[in-house]
Amino acid sequence: MKQRPEIQENVELEALNTLHVPARARFYVKVHTADELVQSLNWAASEDLEVLILGGGSNLVFAGDFSGLVVRLAIRGRRWEHIEDHKATLVLGAGENWHEAVLYATRAGYRGIENLALIPGTAGAAPVQNIGAYGVELCDCLESVTALDRKTGELVVLENAECRFAYRDSLFKQTPGRYVITEIRLALSRTRPLVLEYRDLEEYLADTAETALGPLHVAEAVMAIRRRKLPDPDIIPNAGSFFKNPVVDSATFESLRERNPGIVAYPQEQGVKLAAAWLIDQSGWKGFRNARVGVHNRQALVLINHSGGTGADILKLAEKIRQSVAGRFGVTLEIEPGIVGGTGKENP
Repeated sequence: MKQRPEIQENVELEALNTLHVPARARFYVKVHTADELVQSLNWAASEDLEVLILGGGSNLVFAGDFSGLVVRLAIRGRRWEHIEDHKATLVLGAGENWHEAVLYATRAGYRGIENLALIPGTAGAAPVQNIGAYGVELCDCLESVTALDRKTGELVVLENAECRFAYRDSLFKQTPGRYVITEIRLALSRTRPLVLEYRDLEEYLADTAETALGPLHVAEAVMAIRRRKLPDPDIIPNAGSFFKNPVVDSATFESLRERNPGIVAYPQEQGVKLAAAWLIDQSGWKGFRNARVGVHNRQALVLINHSGGTGADILKLAEKIRQSVAGRFGVTLEIEPGIVGGTGKENP
């Protein structure tokens, strides 16, 4: 095997998470190949260290320092496979920037992931969360992933059905730590129907005939909508949507609607998905700020770190919001980002 990549000690992680909360890694390594990944994980095992796999740092909260090894996945590469007629498979290394990959595909005229434009993070993190937006989820076009199975030490290919995708869920969340994704494959098409039924998207594209639209037009519309509603994490640190949209059964929804006629919800195959942003807004939290953290004034799902807050500050605010929504609506919100590190300490 090749030589293990350099492992650094006591590395600051504030610049490596989009909330920009301070945290330190006892050990840190950046890997560019599957072989370097294996070497680094073997070293961590020999030192009996916990491992954190880090992509773009856009879907986690550091609640404190991390006492193990942080492995930053920087496996790059994108290529086309199985190009035939109007179909092709786009293969992405786990370290590829997701949004740039969306633009790469749409500019080539391929459809399937255009609604997922401007979602921060890496290609390797996308299946873990089964990212979704504007009526589309990654599982709709994901063909397979290649991953290192840490239980066997072997690289495995997992087909779509094996990934156990659900709303913001997957095999990789259900079995945390077992698989490290190194590559993903997306089945794209030049002729697949565009998904335009989401209200914001319909309104934005209302003056354009559907026959005149291509995937790049849709991606650009999604980008414009997201930029209008969501803060850029490079300007206002945030982790995107902080809470999942809760799904309730039909009876619960009807009871809620009787008491709240304006409630925003979306029918599902099983139950009804409630708009968490609406629940938070109605509970009085939209635009809230304290000295360090707050809730974005245009999107109640987004918690922001406006003045050097810690992960503990963010999580304390999130818990207050959860309790408030539960008290008013009887609905429990689930935090979407992963929580990493110790209990942390609030700023004095």
